[in-house]
Amino acid sequence: MPDQIRLGIIGASPTVGWAHRAHLPAVPAAAGFELTAACTTRMETAEESARQYGARMVFDDYHKMLEHPEIDAVAVVLRVPAHYDITRDAISAGKHVFTEWPLGRTTEEAKELAAQARDKGVRTIVGLQSRANPTILHMKELADAGYVGEILSCSLRQIGSGVLTRDSGRTWQREVELGANTLTISAGHAIDALRFVAGDFVSVSAKLTTQVPQWHETDTDVMVDVTSPDNILVNGTLENGAIASVHVASIPFAGNGLTMEIFGRNGTLKATSGGSTNVGSVKLEGAQGSDDLVEIDIPAHHTFVSEETPKGAPFNVGQMYDQFGKGILGEESSYPDFDTAVELHILIDAIRKSSDENREIEVGKD
Repeated sequence: MPDQIRLGIIGASPTVGWAHRAHLPAVPAAAGFELTAACTTRMETAEESARQYGARMVFDDYHKMLEHPEIDAVAVVLRVPAHYDITRDAISAGKHVFTEWPLGRTTEEAKELAAQARDKGVRTIVGLQSRANPTILHMKELADAGYVGEILSCSLRQIGSGVLTRDSGRTWQREVELGANTLTISAGHAIDALRFVAGDFVSVSAKLTTQVPQWHETDTDVMVDVTSPDNILVNGTLENGAIASVHVASIPFAGNGLTMEIFGRNGTLKATSGGSTNVGSVKLEGAQGSDDLVEIDIPAHHTFVSEETPKGAPFNVGQMYDQFGKGILGEESSYPDFDTAVELHILIDAIRKSSDENREIEVGKD
């Protein structure tokens, strides 16, 4: 392999989408990677993306990009329903793969992809960006080092605005079967941050509701029916015996961001964000042996990217590329792979089943 990992981004729109917001700005500043190819379904948008971000090859057919010998790794940054087929084809082509979260529409798809990657011997990473947020990394470091002592309970609350209107390019998320909604995206990222810091869930009791059953599609001026949940309530028990309470919601107005708290015998850790742990900046506070929270500085060793990496959405994605690249090159690194994604898919299945059956569910056993 050359000195730099040659990356192709599938779904590299220069104007809309997560690649435009995060991946394309992050990669040029990522040490160890070269943005080699941009691929969209139209040559003109691929060419514009390459012009803006410096890719030297363009494709309007991802199969042709996967066949190219100068591509070492690919990023699959498309709508969730497309993840399975394209990721499967990338693994079959022997490419290392960065697929955005959720890995698939279903747990079965995620399991198949994880098994295929192991059989093929390629490196994989899934876009659970909370695990690359420097504040969340330090929160975990402190919890593991005993800052709060024995963890007794955890609280997670993330309330985001915007659930009444969308344009037709985004109303597809109303269909729960397509796999991209408040449960899988907002709650998936937030709950993954909690389990990363405090430990995995062993049982859950959940309630999922769709409080807004129709959205106004702004560009067509029609009302569309919604089957995806917009409010997620979860009570659960962690492997270490701690109990956890979670409320993640999309509400019409004045969402107030995230608060995640870890309460232990020796102290408390509290993370807050106006947005979310996977995208937004996060403040960390702590208290030991008192009720007075003080802000905790985040050590520099949790920042992997260069100063050139843009803040906001590209930052944590850049953090992940840094660790992914080190893993591909056989260096010490830490990042969520497809097996991590399967674990989260299984937990979300348990949450959904608990709500459907109105009972407590043992994660991975029921």
